[in-house]
Order: sequence, then structure tokens, then C-alpha cells
Amino acid sequence: MYAIIETGGKQYRVQEGDTVFIEKLGLDEGESVSFDKVVAVGKDDGFVAGTPYVDGAKVTAKILKNGKGKKVIVFKYKAKKNYRRKKGHRQPYTKVQIEKIEA
Repeated sequence: MYAIIETGGKQYRVQEGDTVFIEKLGLDEGESVSFDKVVAVGKDDGFVAGTPYVDGAKVTAKILKNGKGKKVIVFKYKAKKNYRRKKGHRQPYTKVQIEKIEA
């Protein structure tokens, strides 16, 4: 069984036991989180798509870690104008482990 959940403006295909890096949630490590925005559920007997979400479907997960991704360098440059700007960015993430899919 798998589910497609929506969080942080993105969609993720998850199964029980999967570890997923999602956009940062404002929760601490070790806490449990529930995703109610389930777009679709795939079972052994078929596929259920929501309009836009599946009614009564829920995915529970445990937060393993909060952190930052690798640094991305943003460099702006204009030729012959002595214009250079260098900036770095590290996107925050939350690492979660999917525990249960209810559909």
C-alpha cells in the first residue's frame, strides 16, 4: 500500500517504513505528525484518487531530524560593470519516517 501526500507545496509518494526529506515543519524531533492531505492511495485491490483529497485518509509519521541541506551558491555577475554578488543558501528540511497509512 502506498499514498501520495501533499506537504510544503510538494507531493510525495510514500509507503510504510519509508524515510522522506520534506519541507521544514515547526515540530521537534521524536514527535509524531499526521498528514491529512492525501491526494491518492494505492492498494492491492485498486487505486483511489481524491477530489482533491481522499476522504478519511491519513498518514502518520515520526520526525527523526531537523536540519539544513547542502549549500547552494547564488552568483550574480554583469560583464564589464564591476557588478558581482555572491550569496549562499541552505534549505531547511525535516526528515520523517512513515509509520502508518490509514485509508
